[in-house]
Formats: sequence, C-alpha cells, structure tokens
Amino acid sequence: MGASTAALQLLVTRPQPQADEWVQALRARGVPARALPLIAIAPQPGPAVREAWQRLHQAALVVFVSPGAVTSFFAARPDPLTWPAHGVRADEGGANGVRAGAVGPGTSHALRVAGVPPQLIVEPAADAAQFDSEALWQRLAGERWAQRAVWIVRGDGGRDWLAEQLRAHGAEVSFVQAYRRALPQLDGCARQLLAAAVAEPAHTRWLFSSSQAIDHLRQLAPAASWAAAHALATHPRIAEAARAAGFGHVASTRPGLDAVQAAWGRSIQSTASSEPDAPEPDALA
Repeated sequence: MGASTAALQLLVTRPQPQADEWVQALRARGVPARALPLIAIAPQPGPAVREAWQRLHQAALVVFVSPGAVTSFFAARPDPLTWPAHGVRADEGGANGVRAGAVGPGTSHALRVAGVPPQLIVEPAADAAQFDSEALWQRLAGERWAQRAVWIVRGDGGRDWLAEQLRAHGAEVSFVQAYRRALPQLDGCARQLLAAAVAEPAHTRWLFSSSQAIDHLRQLAPAASWAAAHALATHPRIAEAARAAGFGHVASTRPGLDAVQAAWGRSIQSTASSEPDAPEPDALA
C-alpha cells in the first residue's frame, strides 16, 4: 500500500540556522516539515576575511554565493567597520556605495538583515527561471567591468562560472573564503530522523537546495536505497544529483516558500493518485 498522507513529512536539509527558519515558515503554512541539516557551516574568520573588511571600500561589487557566506563574512567584521554605503564612487546605476551581489532571495534577505542597504543589493530578477550565478550575471552583463574590483565570498571551493564571465569583461576578480562546508555531526534526534527515512523512504520528502547535501546523505547512509524516496530540488543541477543518487521520484521547484509549498502539495496528490512505484514527472514551480 502507499504511504499514509498523515504520516508524510518534509525534511529540510539546509544548513543551520536556515533549516530551522524554513521549518518554522513551512509549518506555519501547514507543511509538516522537520530539520535535518546535511551541511555544516564552519566560519573561518582568518586574516583573508579581516583584510577584506579593511579594504572593502575598494571593491565595486562583492558577490555572496549563499546566506552562509553572508553570515560568516559579517561574523568576522572588525569593530567599528560597517558596510560602505556612502562616499564610494557611484556605479553605472547610480548607487553610491559598495554593491553586494546575491544569487537568490535567501542571500538577499541575509544581506538586508546584516545591514546592507537594499539599494546596494543586486540580485536576479524576481521572475528569473532559476536563482543562480547565470541569473545574477543577467543583471550585471550590461555594465562596464574593465579594471573594476569584484570579490566573491564563498566557502571552500565552488563554481567559477561567474568569475570567468566577469574576468572576460575585464574585471579584477578575487575569491574570499569565509567558511568551510563539512559533513554534519548528527545528534540523536537527527539520527532518528535519518533512520526513519531510510526504513520507510516513501513516507519522506527531501527538500534539497544543494548537491553537496545529497553527497553528504550518501555518506551518512551508504547502504540506503532511495528508489522509493521523493526529492524536491531547487535547481536542475540538484535534481540531476538526486537522480544520480538513486532517488526514484524527483521534482523541481523554485526555492521560495510558495513554490515549495505547492511542490509539497503536488507530491502528496501524486502519491494519493498513482501506484507506489510509478515515478513522478518533474514539476517546475
């Protein structure tokens, strides 16, 4: 028989504290979400980050690749420095200060919470097909970048695509490593959640916002079969990683709360109206 709708749950795999924030917001919408973070963020407030803060006024743009990049970078802010919002040469759009680039709405929100003026935040269009480096570049491509300093704040490694585009247009791009991503150390509650998901995979929906979370899941449960499991992926590359990991049911969704809630609803409806082993089609919210 298929999974009982009442028994279904959505596991949010984002790092903390994002996972708890998402769980709270989804529960308020009636989604039975629980946090199972599959990436641990370890800030690295080393000399490179402190030096970046000292020279921040020299940058035309500082790109943050995730909310974790924002929180880690600002956690290392030396007193009494603040984000340069005035007194810096204006960019072509008229902003008088150092702009902060965000690849998606979660990162933009983190920047606003950290104190970056909203008029200095550049992000993908709200109706962009995806929230990623490519969508951010669409907002930047029309500017002149020759000899302008751009910093990309990220973890230990990552995609270089945006840096390559900026360099091809003459920008002077540097990377600032503000944190390290690691395999999480699961506490007792998290281990129980994982064990239950492995034992009854059809009862769980996994919300993946990073391919690395899927890699870590495979390390934490190497013998598990995910053929009956359902994954909601917030980017096509993540959906591909879920399929490669053996997830039998993979649906794509935009990374906003409305879209995830809708994808959750479609997943439940699909389970109720189809055979247990029938694969779900991708559903782009």
